[in-house]
Amino acid sequence: MFDNVCKFLAENFSTNFANWLLGKNITFTKLSPSELSLEPIRADAIILLQSDENILHLEFQTLPKPDVPFRMADYRLRGYRRFPNKEMYQFVIYLQQTSSELAYKNDFRLTRTHHEFNIIRMWEQKTDSFLQYPGLLPFAALSQTDNRAQVLQQVAIEIEQIADQRQQSNVAASTAILAGLVLDSDLILRTLRSDIMRESVIYQEIEAQGEEKGVAKGRVLGREEEARLIALKLLNEGTNVDLIARVTGLTVEQVQQLRQN
Repeated sequence: MFDNVCKFLAENFSTNFANWLLGKNITFTKLSPSELSLEPIRADAIILLQSDENILHLEFQTLPKPDVPFRMADYRLRGYRRFPNKEMYQFVIYLQQTSSELAYKNDFRLTRTHHEFNIIRMWEQKTDSFLQYPGLLPFAALSQTDNRAQVLQQVAIEIEQIADQRQQSNVAASTAILAGLVLDSDLILRTLRSDIMRESVIYQEIEAQGEEKGVAKGRVLGREEEARLIALKLLNEGTNVDLIARVTGLTVEQVQQLRQN
């Protein structure tokens, strides 16, 4: 879910990200990974944006992964092959604080091949950087601060000032999700207005996923209950426990527990 939120923010507030990461007021449009290769690698984990002269490649990670340097080098070459005249800026942005050395590895080396990219560790970034633009507000609670709860309150005040209602709700919902990496959910719900978040595309997606999981869980529970009823009937008829387990899909321990009850 964190990947989806970050992708949503980068694609809908690309100018905010350009100002933060590049110091330039550039508006980017979405670039499909399929435009860089016939076989995209982890297309769901990357964010590619393009302007007339630049490509912005972002990867948001909660925790470091060993294959990140290779992916960055691989996409740099893919970008050059497809758009040789465009400058490509690459950033790996780590959301959750870690002591792993991988969070500091900003290059890929292979014999005589050497490629470097940028790394952003959110917990080292100044909070003020994220309070200047609406699309960056959701990241403020992850920044360098001794009082994350207070920062979240500041963010809530800034969100109240957003005039566009849809934008306001999307930023609020995104803030709630990302703040969940570092703050208690009760504190988040007390600080951010739930009535604003309900209108968000992000919030509606979460609700839809919750409903799908609820339906799926109900189906599973229904099947388990049906299996237990069949097992009870077979037990009453004196059927062997091992045979009942094979027929119903229950474990031997579950069938034995039914017999004891």
